[in-house]
Amino acid sequence: MFKSVISKLRPALAVSRRFYCDAPARLTQGEQKLSQLLKTKFPMATAIQVQDISGGCGAMFEVLIESPEFEGKRTVMQHRMVNEALKEEIKDMHGIRITTNVPKS
Repeated sequence: MFKSVISKLRPALAVSRRFYCDAPARLTQGEQKLSQLLKTKFPMATAIQVQDISGGCGAMFEVLIESPEFEGKRTVMQHRMVNEALKEEIKDMHGIRITTNVPKS
């Protein structure tokens, strides 16, 4: 479901507001913080989505970034770039799921 939503948001910079029917439309503080950091570190990104998948406590996040900055890089290098961008925040997390894509031309 997460990937199908991003395909619809590809033309504009998107920040996830959680894709649950009964979830509030507001971002959690953790989602806001990570989204802002990623926007700063990946200014050419066409989509950035951050979702707190720990129920709002900030222990686990799912991150999706689509950026031309990933072009020509292997997935492991793309994920290292995201890990480096969030290095300080990751120290306080239980886990993070990262999905990276290069925008389709």
